[in-house]
Amino acid sequence: MSEASNFIWYELMTTDPKGAATFYGAVVGWTIAAEGEATAGGVDYRMIGRSDGGQAGGVLALDADMLAGGARPIWLGYLHTPDVDAAVAAIVADGGAVQMPAMDIPVGRIAMVTDPQGAPFYIMDPVPPPGMEGMESDVFSVTEAQRVRWNELSTSDPDAAIAFYKRHFGWGQEGEMDMGEIGAYRFIQRGDVGLGAVMPLMTPAPMWSYYIGVDDIDRARAAVTANGGTITSEPMEIPGGEFSMNGVDPQGASFGLVGPRKG
Repeated sequence: MSEASNFIWYELMTTDPKGAATFYGAVVGWTIAAEGEATAGGVDYRMIGRSDGGQAGGVLALDADMLAGGARPIWLGYLHTPDVDAAVAAIVADGGAVQMPAMDIPVGRIAMVTDPQGAPFYIMDPVPPPGMEGMESDVFSVTEAQRVRWNELSTSDPDAAIAFYKRHFGWGQEGEMDMGEIGAYRFIQRGDVGLGAVMPLMTPAPMWSYYIGVDDIDRARAAVTANGGTITSEPMEIPGGEFSMNGVDPQGASFGLVGPRKG
């Protein structure tokens, strides 16, 4: 692989885009479009805007057919690949599965897959907007608020999962933190950038969790409960002095938050 893959987009699948707009607007400071864009197949898709004018990702409205097919509110990440079809074939050959076959959309070619342990994610070969050829996506940042700052995989087989993502996406794995009886919290990298971590299964099924940057963890925590969300783990200090927490939005999608304590 010539270059390790990055997370280039994040998508919230939800039953209530307007409710999600109110919630994440209050918690994170995002602006989610009031109306869905006209997309292929009539799918309701809305962009997530940041305060600096950039985009943080998108919101896909789950319709009755999607729900009948087993879709549920969830955050999903998109990993870049230069050849979606070849990546799908390689992932399937390595024990993964296809959730949505490769297809072309106006902004590129995408597919949804699961890793061999069952955690879902998208892969994408994007078509850059005119004038932005060669520019990297900025939806992931290790430091900035209103972007995803940390990508965490909870999985039934951390060793196998790390080997899988190394093989297919070129990541590294250096360093870990002892979590006692739970096991090791193992850090993953793209080059010299810390992408996140892989940990033993702590969720009902293997899944990625995405930690969104906020300006003040206590303000954001209060906004979660004030706007109908549920806190599943209270703010805890992390290496470097900031704090992280986990919650579930009013529609049922799990999320993480990370940021400083201002008080």
